[in-house]
Amino acid sequence: MPNILTLISSFKNACIDPSIISELKVSFGTEKPKILYPNVACEFMLPTSLDWDMAKIIAQKTIQDQPIDIVIQPSKNRRKKLFLADMDSTVIGQECIDELAAEIGVKDKVSAITEAAMGGKIDFEGALKDRVALLEGLKEDVVAKVLKERISINEAAKEALAVMRSHGTYTALVSGGFTVFAREIADTVGFHEYHANVLLSEGGCFSGKVVEPILGQQAKLDQLNRLAREKQIPLSDTIAIGDGANDLPMLMNAGTGIAFHAKPSVAEQAKVVIKHGDLSAILFVQGYTKADIDQAMICG
Repeated sequence: MPNILTLISSFKNACIDPSIISELKVSFGTEKPKILYPNVACEFMLPTSLDWDMAKIIAQKTIQDQPIDIVIQPSKNRRKKLFLADMDSTVIGQECIDELAAEIGVKDKVSAITEAAMGGKIDFEGALKDRVALLEGLKEDVVAKVLKERISINEAAKEALAVMRSHGTYTALVSGGFTVFAREIADTVGFHEYHANVLLSEGGCFSGKVVEPILGQQAKLDQLNRLAREKQIPLSDTIAIGDGANDLPMLMNAGTGIAFHAKPSVAEQAKVVIKHGDLSAILFVQGYTKADIDQAMICG
């Protein structure tokens, strides 16, 4: 089975120019590469005699320090039928619990715990309980303010969902964060369903407790397996994306697991690593093109 090497930049920093493509075409000894999106993404069918490591070395030498990601994978079965995504620092640019904490002046303390948990240095479930406890007394209605003023959808999230859904992919947002945010984010971006933790409240204020069992790394893997089973989709036909240690089992068991601007411990183990690209990388990893994006956005 031939392998494909994909170069991926981003919409805001499109830097895959013709000189890079021409040089790699010669180095790989391939036919004309496929342009997935002008200056943003392209792919090369690699000679069977060229192994992954050498192909990556050649590509890295050519792109040098340009903000371009290199993805190598088998050419067969790239387009997936089930997609799961983490929310915080993946679909959105923030950690929701940190932004809630900012409203009561404890963001630095909560952020330090978040960083340690996402990096796999401390237990996620215990860390979540500790952080939620610091939110005790915070009014529930502050969520609307945080969503409006502090939360931003990451670049190309809506496009990625629109394209995959238009091609029949089932999509789920699976978050270790909270339903009060996931509900809104899932609807805005276009996920079929969402799953997250539930913050408990009393008298209009958060109580500092969360419903158990906590949706952590095992629960994310369980959701992947459940949805694959219910939709009768082999795990090889699934794709998942995330950035933290609690995403790793989901990423490692999906057909394609993407570490997105991830913590080092996650990037070291994931099958696909995106350090520079935006969320359109989800599409280009699967071989979707500008025409696919344009068509999906028109229909959407």
